[in-house]
Order: sequence, then structure tokens, then C-alpha cells
Amino acid sequence: MLAIAVAVTMAVLDSSVANTALPSIARHLAITPAESVWIINAYQLAIVVLLLPVAALGERIGYRRVYLIGLALFTLGSLACALSGSLEALVVSRIAQGFGAAGIMAVNGALVRYTFPQASLGRGVGLNALVVSVAGAIGPTVASGILAIGPWQWLFAVNVPIGVANILFAARVLPWSTLSDKSLDWLSAALSALTFGLFFVGVDTLTHGGGRGALAAAELVLGVLAGVALFVRERHERRPLIPIDLLRIPIFGLSVATSICSFAAYTLAFLALPFWFQTVLHRDQVETGLLMTPWPAGVGLVAPFAGRLADRIPAAILGSAGLLVLAIGLALLSQLPPDASTPAIVWRMALCGLGFGFFQAPNNRTMLGSAPRDRAGAAGGMLATARLTGMTSGATIAALVFRLMPLDGEHLCLLVAVGLAIAGGLASLSRLRQADATRAG
Repeated sequence: MLAIAVAVTMAVLDSSVANTALPSIARHLAITPAESVWIINAYQLAIVVLLLPVAALGERIGYRRVYLIGLALFTLGSLACALSGSLEALVVSRIAQGFGAAGIMAVNGALVRYTFPQASLGRGVGLNALVVSVAGAIGPTVASGILAIGPWQWLFAVNVPIGVANILFAARVLPWSTLSDKSLDWLSAALSALTFGLFFVGVDTLTHGGGRGALAAAELVLGVLAGVALFVRERHERRPLIPIDLLRIPIFGLSVATSICSFAAYTLAFLALPFWFQTVLHRDQVETGLLMTPWPAGVGLVAPFAGRLADRIPAAILGSAGLLVLAIGLALLSQLPPDASTPAIVWRMALCGLGFGFFQAPNNRTMLGSAPRDRAGAAGGMLATARLTGMTSGATIAALVFRLMPLDGEHLCLLVAVGLAIAGGLASLSRLRQADATRAG
């Protein structure tokens, strides 16, 4: 579990530390802020397009092997980032980093399932959720600390010795998995990459506006066509690249819907709250950063406990209760008066984090546990894909709301997030009925 946690921490941290360093990188490379955004987008896009193909590859050649290759590529990409002297070189290096991170994230859940026995799977998933939450929470702090003592290149260089040490360690302790006898369908892999790549690029183009609606529409239409072609090609396969077989399992499909709704609500809130704190509650940037911390801290506090509970209590109950608490916390935040005190903000943010934590670990456990053991890679890849789809959907909704309502967009974003949290809770609760139907059958 330590070998798994170290690599996941590195991959999650590099999603956030680069955000903090963007102004420094832009100044050093003499590029505009708009150009510097590609340093973030290149990494995220590389992860998205490879998640499901790499998860399928893990079933063919082994999750351990994919994980080690991904970790090695991530480490080499980090070294290349540290040595980059131009925007082009840095973007290419970030793509390599993203490909490596996809290898880590796509089979991370499958390795957790092979590490923990079924009776303790919730504990393993809870620990994994704790690692992700803590890594996401400390990202800006770690970046600020490194930038205080060294140049931005150190943000990437620090991954190299840690990555090398973890490769040697992981090669000794990671579990082996059963292998599929089916070869990887490369055409399906290419269609999957086009589907998700064109979709996310189209969404990004759409949210930036500037008269590029036709281009965004073309990218989205091509993405949909690639997805339809992939579905037609894969719908009768025994082990499809897009896990259609798993989505036919009602509990798995409802868990995916729960995850998408919940992470969309999470992203909406995290994009709106900084504006809410600064424009409505009149807090400065430092205070805003500190006020955002109770949410991930709450997730980290409750995730291991929720994971252990998920081994005994249905995730449908835990998830719906957690998302109801999240919805209440978001609604309370949206009603704060302009002169709200710091303690009043902190306990509401902590309430959101506690609710989100009670959803996350049990939901992940259900997604991994409801899939056959030999499809653990596909389940883990779908888990990560659902999370990224929800986050991208939330970001898209936020961008559209801010464009349509520039004066009060953050308030509407919080209210939409409340609705999405409730929708996720209803999807979660529906799993209880499906479980009862399965037992009755």
C-alpha cells in the first residue's frame, strides 16, 4: 500500500503544484498567461485519453507491470520538465508525465483490490481516498514551500529521486495479478483516445468562447462520432475497452452516475468558493486559501473511517447520507451574510468535507467490489474516468454560469452544486433497491 500511495501522491500533487507555479513559469519562459495554461491542460489531457486503454492493457500484461512502467515514465517526464527551457519542451514533457500518471491512476484501484482481501477492501479504498485527499490538500502548500527556497524547476526535479526509490521498492512488493488471454484492440484504443480527447478539448474550446463556437461544436461532434463507432465495435466483446459489460451491472452503473454527479458538484464548489469568499465575503487571497483547507481536511479525516464502515454498511446508505450532508453544507455556504465570521465559514466547509468523505470511499469500494475480480483494471479505469468526467462537467457548468451571470455567478454555482449533490445522493440510494432485487433473485 505504501508503494501505491507514494506514486498516487506524486501524480495528484503534480496536478496542483504546477497551478501554483504558473506565474513564475510564465515569467521565466516569457510567455503569456493564456499560453501557460497549456502546461496544465497537456498533463490533464494526456491522462484522460489514456486512462481506459491503459486499464485494459493492465488486464493483458499485468497491473504491476503497467504501474511500474507508468511510474518510470512519470519520473523521466519529471526530469524532462525540470530541464525544459521553452514552452514547447515543457508541454511535451508534461504530456510524457501525463502518460505516466495515466499508468499510475488507471490501475491504482485494481492494485488496491489485489492487495487487500475482499473483507477488508473498504479499508484499502479508504486509505487510498485519504492519500488522494491529503495530496490534493497539501499541493499548494508544498508548491509554495519549494518556490520559497528554489526555482520552479525544483517542483518537478523533486519527483526524480522519490520516483527512482519507489520504482525499486514497488518492484519488490507490488502484487501480481491474473492475466487476460485477449490481446489489446489498438483500433478501439485509438477510438477511445479520440472520444475523450476531442470531448475534453471541445469542452475547453467552448468555455473559452471568443467566437469559437463552430470549432467547439466540430470537436464535440467528432468526439461523439468516435464514441459511437467505439460502442458499435465493442458492444458484443467479452472484455470491451469501454467497460460496457460492467455498466450493465446496475450497482456499478449507479455508482458511476453517483461519482459523476458528486465530482461535478465538488468542482463547481471549488471554482465558485474562492470568488464567493473574495467578492462577497471580502476576504483576501491568503485568507481564501486557508478557508478552503477545512474541506479536504474533512475528507482526509473521515475517509479511512468511512472505508472501514463500507465493509459492514451498504455504500448506498453511506453515500446518500454523505451527499445529503454535502448538499446541506453547500446550501449553508450559499446563504452566508457578507459579515460572516471565520468560524462560521470553517465549520460549513468542514461539513462539506465530511459529507464528501463519507461518499467517496464507500462509492469507490462499491465500484471496485461489484466488478468481477478479473475486470478490476476496467473498474479502476472507469473509476478514474468517472471522476475526471464529473470534474470536467463541473468546470464547464461553472464557466458557462460565470459567462451568463458575471455579477452573481458564484451564488448560482453553489446552488447548482447543491442540486448535483442531491442527484448523486438519489443515485446512490437507488443502489439499495438494486441490492435488494439481487438478493431476492
